[in-house]
Amino acid sequence: MFLSRYTTPWRLRERGIMGMNKRNHSYIGRYNDRSLYPLVDDKLKTKIIAQRAGATVPELIGVIRSQVHVKEIHDMVRDWPGFVIKPAQGSGGKGILVIIKHENGLYTKPSGAVINKQDVERHITNTLAGLFSLGGKNDVAMVENLIQFDNVFDGFSFEGVPDIRVIVFKGYPVMAMMRCSTSASDGKANLHQGAVGVGIDIASGKAVRAVQFNLPVERHPDTERLLSELAVPNWPKLLELAASAWEMTGLGYLGTDMVLDKVKGPMVLELNARPGLAIQTANGCGLLPRLHHIESLGTPSKMPTPAERVAYAAEQFGAKPLF
Repeated sequence: MFLSRYTTPWRLRERGIMGMNKRNHSYIGRYNDRSLYPLVDDKLKTKIIAQRAGATVPELIGVIRSQVHVKEIHDMVRDWPGFVIKPAQGSGGKGILVIIKHENGLYTKPSGAVINKQDVERHITNTLAGLFSLGGKNDVAMVENLIQFDNVFDGFSFEGVPDIRVIVFKGYPVMAMMRCSTSASDGKANLHQGAVGVGIDIASGKAVRAVQFNLPVERHPDTERLLSELAVPNWPKLLELAASAWEMTGLGYLGTDMVLDKVKGPMVLELNARPGLAIQTANGCGLLPRLHHIESLGTPSKMPTPAERVAYAAEQFGAKPLF
């Protein structure tokens, strides 16, 4: 059932909505060893541990680590039709530059805007200086192959690749949403900038609710596509990949950001030790009942596999009508 009616603050509290203080103290602070944060705060390290675990990730074209190498970007991407430049330690989608094509020193963004070589170099310089990074620390610029998102998502995202955030707790996927870019979000899958968040049923991979700027919506604001029609293919495989992030990192509470490439299938994009709480608004229900349920399971003598944990989560947390 796709739910687009307003959910009042009273109803949200009633449904076990988790606030930031509760998240920080009872889940991030309790289940995430701070010594493990660098594995997910640095996207280069995340890519390495994901590959070691056998997970599929976007192909790395190259890394620019210092100002003297900034101009090498043009030769680096010469044979790549499209690419993405991102800060290794960025957060919230800041500093991500997406180029869908380039020719004769001109680079085209998903919006159709064209920038020149100097613009690209300036963006990398700002990245190295830490303008987009956690704590403003000096950073490196990662250059990745452009993801070719599956055609099944046509109309659900505008000028950008939709991604899927899954909250994983003690290895169990407990809640999911798809973040669909819009013209307001400048083609980025960032809810705070205006992307649409679509709550996804853990059991089926189908949409249950959608919001933009925390308000319910039924259609994508740019394409008019009916959001209730959204269904994620390869859903069990994608959830298994997300669930395996627990084994990859050792973090008990994390957000896994996934994409669905039309050739390579589900891919790990990023991992987050401090995932935001907007996923609850997108789903119209709170995380706390699901987290409490997983905590009640205790520590088994033999840990279930990612596939077994996915099956259990689907059975326990499948979407039910809100009203």
